[in-house]
Amino acid sequence: MRWMIVLFSVIVFAACGTKERLEEKVFVVNIAPGADSLRQYLHYHEAVWPEVEQGFKKAGYRRIRMFRSQHTLVMVITVPEGADLGEMGKKAEASDPRCAEWNRLMAGYQRGVEGSLPGQTWTEASPFYDFENK
Repeated sequence: MRWMIVLFSVIVFAACGTKERLEEKVFVVNIAPGADSLRQYLHYHEAVWPEVEQGFKKAGYRRIRMFRSQHTLVMVITVPEGADLGEMGKKAEASDPRCAEWNRLMAGYQRGVEGSLPGQTWTEASPFYDFENK
């Protein structure tokens, strides 16, 4: 019995000391031309529907940040290393019908960047330079 308690303690200690490995993914998209489209899109993001953010949590997203320069948006997502983004998206949408509704609504404003495939909106950006001051 004592060995079981010791083993359990070692497992719990090891699990608590394990730090989750995360990775960042970067995506770009354009917003449909016109000041009104951009204004509406940004307005929606001032108060993202709570069901959408709950869906992000249930799917396992750790962080989502968005940046913009005029009509070009950049999204940086932090997810567990090796995560299947397609499956995460499906899980988020399945968590609540409002998540799928949000995605359909936002897609109406989004346009692919130059070189993207027909019908493609968000395009993953590939890293090409990395500086780190250690």
